[in-house]
Amino acid sequence: MQISDMRALRTFYTQKHLFNPKKHIPISLSPLISFQSLQNPKFSRHFRCTNHRRSEESTSLDADSPSIGIGSSSPDTETNSSRRRTWTVFNTEGSQYSDRQESGSRSGAERSEVSVNKGFGSVEKARFGGRYGLASSDGGVVRGRKKGKSKVCWVCSDCGYSDGQWWGACRECNKVGTMKQFSAGESGNGGSRVSGFEVSDNVVRSWLPQQPTEVQPLRLTDVNRGINQMNWRIPLHGPFGYEVARVLGGGLVPGSLVLVGGDPGAGKSTLLLQIAAIIAEGHDIGGSSPVVYVSGEESVEQIGNRADRMRIDTEELFLYSSTDIEDILGQVHLLSPRALVVDSIQTVYLKGVIGSAGGLSQVKECTSALLRFAKKTNIPVFLIGHVTKSGDIAGPRVLEHIVDVVLYMEGEKHSSHRLLRSVKNRFGSTDELGVFEMTQLGLQVVSNPSELFLSEQNSDSEILTGLAVAVIMDGSRSFLLEIQALCLSGSTVARQVNGVPASRADMIIAVLMKQAGLKLQDNGIFLNVVSGVTLAETAGDLAVAAAICSSFLEFPIPNGIAFIGEIGLGGELRTVPRMEKRVNTVAKLGYKKCIVPKAAEKSLPTLEDMNIEIVGCRNMKEVINTVFV
Repeated sequence: MQISDMRALRTFYTQKHLFNPKKHIPISLSPLISFQSLQNPKFSRHFRCTNHRRSEESTSLDADSPSIGIGSSSPDTETNSSRRRTWTVFNTEGSQYSDRQESGSRSGAERSEVSVNKGFGSVEKARFGGRYGLASSDGGVVRGRKKGKSKVCWVCSDCGYSDGQWWGACRECNKVGTMKQFSAGESGNGGSRVSGFEVSDNVVRSWLPQQPTEVQPLRLTDVNRGINQMNWRIPLHGPFGYEVARVLGGGLVPGSLVLVGGDPGAGKSTLLLQIAAIIAEGHDIGGSSPVVYVSGEESVEQIGNRADRMRIDTEELFLYSSTDIEDILGQVHLLSPRALVVDSIQTVYLKGVIGSAGGLSQVKECTSALLRFAKKTNIPVFLIGHVTKSGDIAGPRVLEHIVDVVLYMEGEKHSSHRLLRSVKNRFGSTDELGVFEMTQLGLQVVSNPSELFLSEQNSDSEILTGLAVAVIMDGSRSFLLEIQALCLSGSTVARQVNGVPASRADMIIAVLMKQAGLKLQDNGIFLNVVSGVTLAETAGDLAVAAAICSSFLEFPIPNGIAFIGEIGLGGELRTVPRMEKRVNTVAKLGYKKCIVPKAAEKSLPTLEDMNIEIVGCRNMKEVINTVFV
């Protein structure tokens, strides 16, 4: 007899008590365990039936115990049904396969294979037909409730681009190390899951008032009935309030979610504290109304100190310091304020959501909770968002898609002026721009924004050679900029440009050499825009060309002349949008002459009452003959 046959026979006789007819222990041989596998030495297994009601030290079967058939009947049916048994299968390599049987009446087809990692005495993952549970050292299996599928994606923390798999760099902005893992799925209880953790809707919506009736679709006429669009928005009074209201589109919309971003120290907290004080005064309703200012970065005493410095003493302005969203919304709901300010969204957190405050999941879920609060209660909410090194709001770009309005606070570190720009506005235009100046009392409105970019002019000085004034538009506002040019013969530097696109400057210089006949080949040309502003639109082409001609011809441009127009490759002058508004701005600032394209001269109305002369030119040769001769 061969050795393999002897081993199989010995294994069979060793476990013959399992097949003893007196014990009445029928075994259903599934495809997993067959009689042929017992005869194969490579697949020899030991069988053990464990009763969980017995102690762990007992490993053998009691001869007097009731039968433990699978799918069979027993005289003591009640006893068998109340007991739970586990079939544990061991192979020769030491791996354990365990399957828990719920009751003695279950059939072998209902059992599931449980694959457990090697090693005993530890808890490992076990697989139940596509679902995962836990298996312990004693063969017991903890079955978990089936959860919804989770979709894992990778989101760029800089630009918000999402991808199904990880890449070393973002495929949208090409930034390295910005792809963060984000998983969100659906669960059976209607909640959402972030990074593998379930978030119940009851956690997020526990602060919402319970409504007795379900919300049903309404007709458009029923929604707009009784609403006056003129008085729908919350007005902001005073010069400061008018400037902010114009950027918002005419006022603050009830139930809106406004996000304010900006560099550290730009004045975001000061801006929102002044807005909260104006709303709390309630000039439009004839009395004060409560407004809550919540800060997760400062204490109540620190906010009060800043308000005292700004001379804000509104009684209905409530200050609160907290970082728990549920606590904040619970306190705010009791006061029923007219507006809510949260400073900042990166410092608050929501219980039940994985991650620390400021993380990807926390920022998204907190913003969504505040959005639902604003829509349910019709209370406008202001959020302050930190920005990254590139100037974008920190966190995913999905934050900007959730909110209704996105405002950016801009300003140089060494300048006291601040610009409030609207990037997104669901209730108004994004072309508006607010100009403020940071003072000891807070932000003050700048009545004449063009003063920021103009310097004192003295026509008797030779320093003004190469200086021209351009008129640009930023949103719905027009500004006057000073363009400086310097032509230096024999310079080792061919060209240096600041504030003007390099490609646009090269084209203007080439047109002057070809169409106007200026010998600029042997000169180093330096261009600069005063105050560090970037000249983005083509309306400043004529001023750039006039500054270069002035420096090359060494002829100062007379004081009181402004230039508006675009230059083509043939040297011709082309009109630009909003010519009338640009000329009106030039006239209000006291300029006596304005050089414009010939095609725009006839379309402009008569401005005799403003005491300004409009000169139309067809090409650059006419401009040179008009200004420098």
